[in-house]
Amino acid sequence: MFSYRSKILIYITVLLAVGVLASLKLHKSPFAIDTPTGTVDKNTVLLKVVMQGLNSAHFQPEKVDDNFSKKVFDLYMKRLDVNKKFLTEADVTALKKHQLAIDDQVKLGTHDFFEQASKLYTDRVKETEAYYKEILAKPFDFDKEETIETDPDKVTRPTDKAALKEAWRKYLKYQTLGQLSEMMDIQEKAKERGDAKEAGKTFAQLEEEARKKVTKTYDDFYRRQNQATKEDQFSLYMNAITNTYDPHTEYFAPEDKASFDIEMTGRLEGIGASLQEREGQIKVAEIVPGSASYRQGELKAGDVILKVAQANQEPVSVEGMRLDNAIKMIRGKKGTEVRLTVKKPDGTIKIVPIIREVVILEETYAQSALINEDAKVGYIRLPKFYADFKRSGGRNSGEDVRKEVEKLKREGAKGIILDLRTNGGGSLSDAVEMSGLFIPQGPIVQVETSGSQPQVLEDKDPAVQFDGPLVVMVNSFSASASEIVAAALQDYNRAVIVGSPTYGKGTVQQVFDLDQALQGGPYSALKPFGSLKLTTQKFYRINGGATQLRGVTPDITLPDFYSYLEQGEKDQDYPLPWDEIKPARFKPWTPNWNMQSLKAKSQQRLATNQSFKQVTQQAERMKKRIEASSQSLKLATFRADLKKNREETKRYESLEKSMPSLKTSALATDLATAKSDTIKVGRYNKFAKNIQKDIYVHEAVAIVKDQL
Repeated sequence: MFSYRSKILIYITVLLAVGVLASLKLHKSPFAIDTPTGTVDKNTVLLKVVMQGLNSAHFQPEKVDDNFSKKVFDLYMKRLDVNKKFLTEADVTALKKHQLAIDDQVKLGTHDFFEQASKLYTDRVKETEAYYKEILAKPFDFDKEETIETDPDKVTRPTDKAALKEAWRKYLKYQTLGQLSEMMDIQEKAKERGDAKEAGKTFAQLEEEARKKVTKTYDDFYRRQNQATKEDQFSLYMNAITNTYDPHTEYFAPEDKASFDIEMTGRLEGIGASLQEREGQIKVAEIVPGSASYRQGELKAGDVILKVAQANQEPVSVEGMRLDNAIKMIRGKKGTEVRLTVKKPDGTIKIVPIIREVVILEETYAQSALINEDAKVGYIRLPKFYADFKRSGGRNSGEDVRKEVEKLKREGAKGIILDLRTNGGGSLSDAVEMSGLFIPQGPIVQVETSGSQPQVLEDKDPAVQFDGPLVVMVNSFSASASEIVAAALQDYNRAVIVGSPTYGKGTVQQVFDLDQALQGGPYSALKPFGSLKLTTQKFYRINGGATQLRGVTPDITLPDFYSYLEQGEKDQDYPLPWDEIKPARFKPWTPNWNMQSLKAKSQQRLATNQSFKQVTQQAERMKKRIEASSQSLKLATFRADLKKNREETKRYESLEKSMPSLKTSALATDLATAKSDTIKVGRYNKFAKNIQKDIYVHEAVAIVKDQL
């Protein structure tokens, strides 16, 4: 419930304008509210300041009326109980008295609807906790012909508690069915290798073990639910309000803002360990190579953290603690010490002292490799448009890509592939800087603030860092800043855009610290309030068009697994509309290639490429599976469907394995710099190896070679 994010929006990073962390200590702050008297309720203050910001600084403010109220109600109810497993139709009907009153409540700073809905949901969670224990205590009949609807949008909300319990029975049976099928697969493999103990288990034993595994899953689920705070619940409500303005306007609770900063910078201060919560225990899932934990050497994956102490202070038990609270205790300023009491897999208890350091998430940053297929082609992968706005001298993606281009030029690359697939965006200034590496000076993007004339953001450097063949790879998860770069280079005729249509996000956000907006008086004791990410601008192509809703259409389209999924901006709740403005003045590049010729050659290759044919077939099958969302709960039918799907997947994997590998290598410059650092050397070589069988990179290389 409380960590709800759209599956698609997970991939879409905010497009940050220059100077986004602007102070709100302005005399005419858009967040100014009247100072309250008497007892101050934190949620009331938070609601008022967010509404004030939304209505005074959003690009297209909503009219706070009954229509607004209905949208908030519908969105909150959808997110509160996504799978319709807690609230009945009778519950929703009882809450509908607020459906047209939310607008009046937010104007007054009250939250009656939230209070009632939250209490009702909490009560129903406690009631359903008894359901799973009772249902999973008895064997299921897997020979019975019955089905379950797995698409939440198609699920009918239970009419009453009896119908709700029956829905839980089917849901738990479906979960157990998946576990049982997996255990039967394991047993079949055990028989093949002669493992008598595993192979000798009866069906009844396997079924019981499957139910026990599902029981543990729901033990953990309800433990987390019962640890949820009122702040968690109110954050969900706040985002039902903010997301009626657009999908990217969002309230960040303090811990969510910290995670957002890590995403944007690729840096954090801590010990360099990935943690997970299992059965009430905090376990080490992975150690980040080269981190403080890695160098200290005593903390290992599989260790259970029992207690956390700050240097020589008394240790605090983290058993049964929420994962996010445990992480807060373990992270800390560079140079400070944290002492972890851990339980090793063999049962021994050990205190592990670690000096915190800056943890660099290398997978965030630009990286390149050299492909040598009759001609040297450079490949640059950019996962996101990162930038460190807080730290002077921090890394930014525009400068890093410039460095990668220089290294590739020194190693003799005649063409370059810039891979922006699944890059959800990031820093606006870096998108402008990066586009400018490949063109003479000129406009890159037009940005409009509500009520103002569009501003043209330009590359003012007349130098062209690389003037050879350029291919930009995109897909349906390429968004925002990725779309700015792809659109600009397409409008200039500077690059060939290859892949599938992009996401369609054409808006710019700013992040405001609400603690800065609420200075002094009665607010100090209530902090922290968190932050508000607010859509303040729209951006447009230099040809006057917009990527909003429509995205960027590639020059050369390649088959895509996800082409049938509803995953773009147009498929989200309440996106801003598409429009267009006057084009900017710019001089297109004169390419030495003919686009129609490039398209024809690519189509000829695709026509005989069995892997791409299989991608198209897989995409069509995926669409059918999504549409046929009703699943059988009969074991034999379930296993037969699963076998069919696996055979289809194996066919594609076998085709991929039979493909010739691209001749790739890590850059000599990188390997020389790394020298004896085996971690870096291994990472560089692994990166180069990972693209050898990528059919999309294969085709991108061929398109570059067609231009030489």
